[in-house]
Amino acid sequence: MTRRLTASLALAGLVALIGADLMRSPPNPYHAPPVFALGSGVTAAGGFCGALPN
Repeated sequence: MTRRLTASLALAGLVALIGADLMRSPPNPYHAPPVFALGSGVTAAGGFCGALPN
């Protein structure tokens, strides 16, 4: 395989993945979480991988 073929396949796969994601759930900016929640009252979601379970 050449670099051009490999890069083309990688980009085509990336475009297909993004397209499938957008078709499954179109973006809705009104239900998206805030990018920076500084002082917004929104609690942090997610976890820290190094945190021990309770």
